[in-house]
Amino acid sequence: MRHALFLIFFVVLSFFPSMNGFADEPQELYWEDLVPKGFVIPPAPMTNHDGNMTQAQPNAPLREELNGELVKIPGFVVPLEGDADNITEFLLVPYFGACVHVPPPPSNQIGYVKFSEGVPIDNLYDAIWVTGTLSTEGWKGDIASVGYRLSGMSVSAFEG
Repeated sequence: MRHALFLIFFVVLSFFPSMNGFADEPQELYWEDLVPKGFVIPPAPMTNHDGNMTQAQPNAPLREELNGELVKIPGFVVPLEGDADNITEFLLVPYFGACVHVPPPPSNQIGYVKFSEGVPIDNLYDAIWVTGTLSTEGWKGDIASVGYRLSGMSVSAFEG
């Protein structure tokens, strides 16, 4: 009987790892981690001299094995939806000015982030960390084609 109770207790704990205080930690990713081996990320344009905002690689390859992973990614915010206090939808990009002042980077270097409740973004000039569940579903808007979606859970300051 004692052995059976121990076995049941062990099985229950294995299905609920957060019960013992060890919740899953997000996988920390950087932009180079979002591209498959062999894909070369082009250098970020410094200025947009010709007024061309065409995205060079709107269908860049993705790392499909990251689909559904809990991740934490740093970047800059390009607001899409929200109000003066909270942003509910934004593009997360690897460098300031992407999609606004210079042409968008390849689609595998942009994330579409959505928060159901919205989050405050204090300063669009500052880099942030976004934690959430990554999807390879993609997104397309007027600004750019995006390779990854992120169902946002939290935002924090980037301390590089």
